[in-house]
Amino acid sequence: MAYCVLQGAKSETTSVPFMKKTTTTTTTKTKRKTTAFDTDKRRKHRHWQVTVFYADGERFARVYTDKTKASRFADRQKRSPVVKSARVVQLS
Repeated sequence: MAYCVLQGAKSETTSVPFMKKTTTTTTTKTKRKTTAFDTDKRRKHRHWQVTVFYADGERFARVYTDKTKASRFADRQKRSPVVKSARVVQLS
């Protein structure tokens, strides 16, 4: 048993209770199902994000509703000497 001396008018000794061990159970999260964008018939249009990464560390992103316009923009940006990379990602 551990004892602790408290500072005060009288020096009294009191016992310090030990911390109880708590057991934690780890639960694994269930993985979310990814939506298949191709099979969703409710959507009127899709969104495509073009992200351009510049050599100095800057980033620029633009969203298109047409994939061909998005890919043409990315190709045009890739031809620039200051662009490190450009990618097209489907958002929704």
